[in-house]
Amino acid sequence: MKATLYQFATSPFCSKVRKILDYKGLDYQVVEVDYVERKELIAASGQIMVPALRLEQVQSEGDGESNETVVDSDRIAMRLEELSPEPTILPARSRGLHLALTRHIDSEVEEALFFAALPDEEKYFARQGADRLAMFRFIRDRKYGAGFCDRMEREHEANMVRVREVLEPFETALEHGAFLLGGPGLADFALYGQLHFLALTGVLKIPHELPRLREFYGRVDRITASLEDAGT
Repeated sequence: MKATLYQFATSPFCSKVRKILDYKGLDYQVVEVDYVERKELIAASGQIMVPALRLEQVQSEGDGESNETVVDSDRIAMRLEELSPEPTILPARSRGLHLALTRHIDSEVEEALFFAALPDEEKYFARQGADRLAMFRFIRDRKYGAGFCDRMEREHEANMVRVREVLEPFETALEHGAFLLGGPGLADFALYGQLHFLALTGVLKIPHELPRLREFYGRVDRITASLEDAGT
């Protein structure tokens, strides 16, 4: 199976998918989508949202290839679990907990970390060019209201307090294990994706008061199909 991931480097949901692909030991290439034009993404998926994963599977002799493009990190995760069930991201004994926890991480946790990381995300797009930054600010201000980006800059300190509040339960959960629910699974990769917001500058900004989470991020960042590579 050949996989191509269409992504934005700043997207926590793309980070989540990349790590699932790594964990399952699947070969893939990454296409960094132009934030303004999105031509490759539209050609591959017919829409403008990331992540989008193009899958090309070689069929039995004479049947040719079967191609599909899956959009949305949860749909991608489930499709990869179907096509490549081992190693699993949904262990049977904790499947429901992984699904429920992932929904929480990708909503409430995502919002808190997104607000806190927005100034760093703006700096990233500013380096890509004035038109990319203008588009980023336009999309965010249109969704959250005029002046949203400027307000997030002013409220950064308060947003970091909120980050600590929403992450503290995960710090506690990691007290007795390397991963949230025993072995690695979907919720771990979802949390890693959101924590990637706090690493956009190359400096890890997970609060130092949360040392287990800082270790967790590094552990999952190193993870591959061989758990030994992750230091577990």
